[in-house]
Amino acid sequence: MLPPFDYFNYRRARTIKRQERAARFASLPAVYHAPIDASDKAVVNKPIEELVNEIQDGSLSATDVLQTYGKVAVRAQEKTNCITELLLPEAEVWAQSEVNLKGPLAGVPVSLKDSIQVKGFDITLGYSRLAGKPYAEDGPMVKLLKDAGAVPYAKTALPVTLLSFESANALWGTCLNPHVPQYSPGGSTGGEGALLALGGRIGIGSDVAGSVRVPAAWSGIYSLRCSTGRWPKNGVNTSMAGQEGVASVFSPMARTLNDLTYFTRSIVGMKPWKYDYTVHPIAWRGEEEIEAKSKKLRVGLMSTDGVIPPTPAIQRAVATTVAALNAAGHQVVEITPPPNADQFAGLHLASQLLNSDGCETFNSHFYSFEPSDPGASQLSLIANLPRPLRYLYYLFVRYIRRDPQWAALILGFGPKSAAQQWKLVAKREAFRSTWHAWWDEQDYDFILCPVNATPALPHRAMKDAVSSCGYTFLWNLLDYSAGVMPVSHVDAKKDALEAPYRTVLKQLGANGALARGAWKHYDATKMAGLPTAVQVVGRRWQEEKVLGYMAAVEGALEKYHNPITGEGGKYPLLELD
Repeated sequence: MLPPFDYFNYRRARTIKRQERAARFASLPAVYHAPIDASDKAVVNKPIEELVNEIQDGSLSATDVLQTYGKVAVRAQEKTNCITELLLPEAEVWAQSEVNLKGPLAGVPVSLKDSIQVKGFDITLGYSRLAGKPYAEDGPMVKLLKDAGAVPYAKTALPVTLLSFESANALWGTCLNPHVPQYSPGGSTGGEGALLALGGRIGIGSDVAGSVRVPAAWSGIYSLRCSTGRWPKNGVNTSMAGQEGVASVFSPMARTLNDLTYFTRSIVGMKPWKYDYTVHPIAWRGEEEIEAKSKKLRVGLMSTDGVIPPTPAIQRAVATTVAALNAAGHQVVEITPPPNADQFAGLHLASQLLNSDGCETFNSHFYSFEPSDPGASQLSLIANLPRPLRYLYYLFVRYIRRDPQWAALILGFGPKSAAQQWKLVAKREAFRSTWHAWWDEQDYDFILCPVNATPALPHRAMKDAVSSCGYTFLWNLLDYSAGVMPVSHVDAKKDALEAPYRTVLKQLGANGALARGAWKHYDATKMAGLPTAVQVVGRRWQEEKVLGYMAAVEGALEKYHNPITGEGGKYPLLELD
């Protein structure tokens, strides 16, 4: 059907997919709709090593465990709309016939971002054009999971285009934050964030600018952004096939740090390079993990990205973490980024590399009038301005609005020729070389920084905050390993602004549109109860060390307690109900 009449194909696909999903949930056996009882809670809260051992010795069946997590999925879907494709009851069959229950993940249910290939199911990515095209075979990542003993049981929500910290699309609807439903769970792996926060166990997502880290921070769970080549990425679909300026990586997410570490160690131990040619044959280096969590650390603190200052709730999370590390005997030093390679220079370069096609590819999958993501629409509008108009817009923002950062991003955005793309890649490599030499001189064990300037933002806020990604995007550009861990929650009184946000930003010297776009949505009263988090950044291919550093930070936070403010202590996960 030719445009614009293919709009009716979008409406038809949306109706069919939502009806199919509703029917799958409604047709589940009664056990999945039963109340969560004490035995279910025991399974969810059991350390993953114990869970695997009990399945392997026969004291707990893989089917019973799967049914527990099926119950979790049913309730999480009701609360947050986090699931796209429910893999039950097929997962019950896989647990009995295809899954290797002698593997290191024996019987462990794993949820997957919608973009991962599972036999018998679509990869829609939120595009109605991709609906009704189920894959005949599992992708390499799912084959590896089953060989390791894991049981895929759900595919989860993401934003159409995969370029947003929202997780909504016209095909499946809007995924809600598990703590405060008026807010986003993050994106683009937001469905995983919501499901894991509400009792899920393990998840896999992708990250090109923060897409497993922001959902972890906004939903209150843990994640690890792996360097390229350390984690499988074959057997998936994407909205921007062929984009390698800033490579997307698939990476693990989990409800607890113990689960995240065990799962990562287990997958690397399965020699994923035998399943996926993109994976480097780097065996797990357990001694590096042990050393990282047991020695006194020299920590570099990046308290701001130089573009969007952290809001009070995030400042408090970082300050609490710094105080806990100092109390534990570690050294924390504020970093000074390398000259000519600061955080804004990284954001400017990364934004040009990521959308060097002028946003053509991710827009090519839409039917006529099919709604896009608000942030992606903003990017597309700027990218497709005729060059003279873009330059006039740049002049207006630079010299009338006096906003040099936003002006620079506008001028650099848009389609690139092959020669221009090559020059950008050369700049990327020079940027990485500069940071490599700088870190050698500074000798930090890791860098501590916010995950985002704000806690979770309200739905559709990406229209204003689409460029609020500097705290995560920088590490994608550098291809560094980075983990996220929750610290606390927004407090209406402790985290309130002392003046209107524009006044506060002016005092901080951050008057640009980028900062205003994020801060305009900050309201500690409405955000009360949302998680706050920090990011632990290591160097390239240092996943073992980063997980060890995260353990050291978590240990310091659990032991720390400020008698005056009450800061510190163990982060409370959401209880099952």
